[in-house]
Amino acid sequence: MPTVSVGRDRLFEALGRTYSQEEFEDLCFKFGIELDDVTTERAIMRKEKHLEEEATEDEEVIYKIEVAANRYDLLCLEGLAQALRTFIGLDPIPVYTVGSIKGESMLKMHVKPETSLIRPYVVCAVLRGITFDEVRYNSFIDLQDRLHQNICRRRSLVAIGTHDLDTIEGPFTYEALPPSQINFVPLKQVKSFKAGELMEFYKSDLKLKKFLHIIENSPVYPVLYDCNRTVLSLPPIINGAHSAITLKTKNVFIECTATDLTKAKIVLNTMVTMFSVYCQRKFEVEPVEVVYSDGKSCVYPDLSLYHMEVRLSYITDIVGVPLEENEVASLLNKMQLHAKKSISGDKQCTFTVSVPPTRSDILHPCDVAETIPPSLKPLPLNQFSDLIRSEIAMSGFTEVLTWVLCSYKENFSMLNRKDDKSTAVIIGNPRSSDFEVVRTSLMPGILKTVGHNKDHPKPIKIFEVGDITLLDEKKDVGASNRRQLAALYCGANSGFELIHGLVDRVMEVIGTPFAQPGDNTGYYIERANEPEFLPGRQASIIYKGKCIGAFGIVHPEVLNNFDIPDPCSFVELNIESFL
Repeated sequence: MPTVSVGRDRLFEALGRTYSQEEFEDLCFKFGIELDDVTTERAIMRKEKHLEEEATEDEEVIYKIEVAANRYDLLCLEGLAQALRTFIGLDPIPVYTVGSIKGESMLKMHVKPETSLIRPYVVCAVLRGITFDEVRYNSFIDLQDRLHQNICRRRSLVAIGTHDLDTIEGPFTYEALPPSQINFVPLKQVKSFKAGELMEFYKSDLKLKKFLHIIENSPVYPVLYDCNRTVLSLPPIINGAHSAITLKTKNVFIECTATDLTKAKIVLNTMVTMFSVYCQRKFEVEPVEVVYSDGKSCVYPDLSLYHMEVRLSYITDIVGVPLEENEVASLLNKMQLHAKKSISGDKQCTFTVSVPPTRSDILHPCDVAETIPPSLKPLPLNQFSDLIRSEIAMSGFTEVLTWVLCSYKENFSMLNRKDDKSTAVIIGNPRSSDFEVVRTSLMPGILKTVGHNKDHPKPIKIFEVGDITLLDEKKDVGASNRRQLAALYCGANSGFELIHGLVDRVMEVIGTPFAQPGDNTGYYIERANEPEFLPGRQASIIYKGKCIGAFGIVHPEVLNNFDIPDPCSFVELNIESFL
């Protein structure tokens, strides 16, 4: 998860009020982000240089805020402040517009066919009448760096170039030329270099040397020119010094060259929407026409809204609790998604959700449902899981957390089980043989834990509350998760009676009485025949007429498979059945 560093006082100024740290942490929690650390610029520098100087009171406080990896609009102070202002009701959802420019007056970028050999796409836009100060300028540069590290995949997919439009003149051209034909003065330099010389020069540059491999072995390098043959940039390495932006820059020309057009559009939209707030015409962006050699042309940026139909029932099913239609519409509006409700032909409440250009993370109705603020989503299953964890811990068991993925062998043959081809989700092209299948039981992970800690003083009493995954044709994704409880006792004797007692304790906590076989008002146990347990020393747990799990003494062959020398008893049951 990316962490964004912003000045506390500047952020509070943008939000229109000050917060205590506790109040701001609460706001972050409600919105779905997290205040990861509170520090200062000097403290960061002292830490990097391993200095032990004492802090002073005049140091600017820096908030390090953890945001979702696909929320590119939250990677700068401007986007963060705008999202929070909308969330707390200070601002309506921003409306971003593309300026109305006649065809002959619109700036043009002509793309040469040779660019298809190395970096075929380019998208452009202009921010007119922008006002920079030092903080805004630094934020503008920082956003480019964060996007380069995130969605741009270290400039391999997209590279951003920003230029002072008043120092260059359109129309522009995007070309791919041999290195010997490219000659310009790069950013922060005074000497002119040929492209091949630049590759050698930047091999000693700690920041830029990591990007050289993207183009250095290519027979042609991508390059952008203005109409006077002034080099704008040599993407994805460096911009030209001639068009460098400064605090005095009023008109910014932004170009993004790419190997992935979709990501290029997202990056351009993020840059222009975040900083159009500082333009003379707020939230307005000037378009640029990109003209290809075959005569086709496209106008960027595309700031149009994307509309999506989402049913109320779909949202409440994912959220897990019933919500009123007005409440859902209000919550979505808080998250910058305008929702207009209507009644469909089958009398179902449906929302037409308008997705703004800043929310590229919204691709499917499930994304709309999951954008409901986390603090407003009661999750009974998680609350019940915490209750179960507390009770098992108070019974003397230690909680463990094991991998959701395991090897095919561990999930089946090492448990004496056979694969019926209708249960387990198999991983395609797994990176390691240790992660070939999504677990269908918590048992492999717990047995591996004991096997790796067999020299630990006995008895070993451990438990886990976690999800397993089973194939399910009724689900649109073909599988479903189930929350399970598993516990194991390992010692000089099997501890079967202790595991049995733990089952009784769980049932007592949830208020379910022991019943006679066939009585569906409570729970009872009956003989089981599971291959992972010792025959005659195992039982199924029947809760209200349904088998929800089993417990027993683990089979010696299974113990041997996991290199466990001592006898063990184990229980696993489905806790969703209690809700």
